[in-house]
Amino acid sequence: MTSPAELCARAVGYWARKVLDDDTYGDYQSMGLSNTQYEILRRVVAAARPVRQRQGTDAAQHLIDRQARTDCAEGYRDGASGKGPWQ
Repeated sequence: MTSPAELCARAVGYWARKVLDDDTYGDYQSMGLSNTQYEILRRVVAAARPVRQRQGTDAAQHLIDRQARTDCAEGYRDGASGKGPWQ
């Protein structure tokens, strides 16, 4: 079974790549993300943009993977990101 943290990391990683490529964000609910996941997404993309400029797309994608895993693991360390589905 896939953990909530891993599901978060996969979703954030997917959307971070899309946002980095398209340079635009969508509505977090249309992306299927919780508010917490959307906040993680915004942090990950903000960190990836300068890396992409300095070191290229591959380096940015590696950063996305690492930071999404780390931030999602922290957000889900107790098994859930909050008290409700949009926390």
